[in-house]
Amino acid sequence: MSETSPRLQELFFELFEGLPRQGPGNRTCAARALGMCGDLPPAPRILDLGCGSGGQTLHLSELTAGTIVAMDSHAPSIKRLEATIAARGLSQRVQAQVGDMAHPDWPPESFDLVWSEGALYNIGIESALRVCHGLLRPGGYLAFTDAVWLTDDPPPEVRAVFDPDYPTMGRVQDVLTAIESGGFAPLGHFSLPDEAWWIDFYAPMQRRIDEMRRKYGDDAEVSSMLDELAREPAFHRRFCDHYAYEFFVSRRLPVE
Repeated sequence: MSETSPRLQELFFELFEGLPRQGPGNRTCAARALGMCGDLPPAPRILDLGCGSGGQTLHLSELTAGTIVAMDSHAPSIKRLEATIAARGLSQRVQAQVGDMAHPDWPPESFDLVWSEGALYNIGIESALRVCHGLLRPGGYLAFTDAVWLTDDPPPEVRAVFDPDYPTMGRVQDVLTAIESGGFAPLGHFSLPDEAWWIDFYAPMQRRIDEMRRKYGDDAEVSSMLDELAREPAFHRRFCDHYAYEFFVSRRLPVE
């Protein structure tokens, strides 16, 4: 979004802030990843990094009895999540705050679980692992999703989509190697299934695009942006054999 006009940035956020989540994933996948965190405390302290408008934050509130800090750098998303938290009566357990993922304002070893869906790439996986390692108690868990290549030589048009935002995107084994180098023990990983893309992300996105087309009518600038975003599901259907979102679960090694 760095090369777009301020108006298009506003429209982009208007679209994505209205979605239940800002990327692929679902409650079933969250539950599966949590199941790999074998001995979390009964009421764990959880940090959701890069929470967006909090779709997965709400899943965590349903799937655990813990307290959750949900953090994102985009203030309007946090404001939206705060309203949802209040409406659902979760204010005693869930706190939403604006913050910098690279420099979270929490003391070391504050959390039992750090969670992040589709966001750690923003600061680079190695930097993100250092941040998460510092925030976790020894033996604490890290669960995150990240885009990975499934083939060694994806088509140029696929590279052109991912390279600007994921210049160091690698294979599953590359991420596992980074996890181990970052002081974590990998516990398991799995690719997000088709329904986590289509039911929980692309279908709501298409409905939101249709709503905005009706709202803005013949506005050429808006139509052009919406046309581009509407091509993403077709792109995924055509090229999904070359990439995936992978859920990784690991544990911070104890201090020796």
